[in-house]
Amino acid sequence: MAIKASVGVNQGDDSYAVGANACQDAIEQLGDSSPDLLVVFSSVKYDQEKMLQGVRSVAPGALLVGSSTSGEITTQGPLREKSVAIMAIKSPEVKYFAGVGENIAANPREAGKVVADKVKRQVKEQAGETLKTFMMFPDVLAGNGADIVRGVLDSLGEHFPVVGGASGDDFAFKKTYQYVNDKVYSGAVVGLGLVGNFKMGIGVKHGWIPVGEPATVTKSAGSVIHEINGKPAIRIYEDYFGEEEAKVLRTETLAKLAITYPLGMKVVGSDELLIRDPITVDEHGSITCAAEIPEGSEIRLMVGSRNEAIQVARTAAKSALEQLGGSAPKAIIIFNCIARQKLFGDKSGDEIKAIQEIIGPQVPLIGFYTYGEQAPLGGEVKNIERCNSAFHNETVVICALAD
Repeated sequence: MAIKASVGVNQGDDSYAVGANACQDAIEQLGDSSPDLLVVFSSVKYDQEKMLQGVRSVAPGALLVGSSTSGEITTQGPLREKSVAIMAIKSPEVKYFAGVGENIAANPREAGKVVADKVKRQVKEQAGETLKTFMMFPDVLAGNGADIVRGVLDSLGEHFPVVGGASGDDFAFKKTYQYVNDKVYSGAVVGLGLVGNFKMGIGVKHGWIPVGEPATVTKSAGSVIHEINGKPAIRIYEDYFGEEEAKVLRTETLAKLAITYPLGMKVVGSDELLIRDPITVDEHGSITCAAEIPEGSEIRLMVGSRNEAIQVARTAAKSALEQLGGSAPKAIIIFNCIARQKLFGDKSGDEIKAIQEIIGPQVPLIGFYTYGEQAPLGGEVKNIERCNSAFHNETVVICALAD
């Protein structure tokens, strides 16, 4: 029996009812009242506990994972209203196992290892098979996203295929949430392991364009860049924008003002620079990013282009399909950075349409706008020795599942 997937959506003010109605919508479209898996993406507008209770009231037996978002994406495109979106999946050929790693703030790498260990242990004890894919939903407001990925790989192996998206909170950058079954977490990472007879393709691209001259990170610690070319890190923005405009970056959230001007880092194994989002700047001019840029890294200031972003979205979709080896995609999950939504503005649907032109407009699709993405560099999953999963920013990640 083939993979069956469907997507349900609901909006409104009653958190419980919206969760229940979105789940009912998904189940009706699935044509099966007992889905194996529910993937739930929700706005923080809703009371997270009540929303989840509503979902579970309709499908109490399904394994459930999910995340709060900075905007939901479905087969209809990016949703204009704050919503709950749910993908229901059914297939006797695929098994799913979920876990959680808590307290990212204390030790993000350990939280990543804990969640992967939990999933791996369940797979061994209950399935007796090999874990094929790991999907994750981390809270990167609580800690270094790259360290969380590193912890997952500590457990699963250096070249294991990892895909996912960092939870959002409607662009407030205050508190995000992660879901497993009946429980809502914050400051945690949720993991989903997939086992069985299925194919997966991953497309990864960003399309941001480098501007200015290459620079070198001369002092950094974790996700904080202190100096670039021996000068306070903020100078890379001051030199580009001018000191008067750059002063605003010191008084307002850097993430909101510089979101279309991230930093790009040269890495082995990727034909694009790996993007790092600036979030805040302190009184000394040090910039805190969503993940680390190690000392000695070659970096560039990057600028967004709508046309380029659409082109690379198509390229990423083609790459994901090619990896399916001719099989038709049955479910698409997209992890798309909030920066891309801000870049497109009211035209954010253009990017999703470009993806659907490649994969087909009727293939069930769900996704959300994230605070960071996880995927192998270049989307490499076929040659496992070249599969190097990493933490990305400002990137579109397309995960396609097929029989």
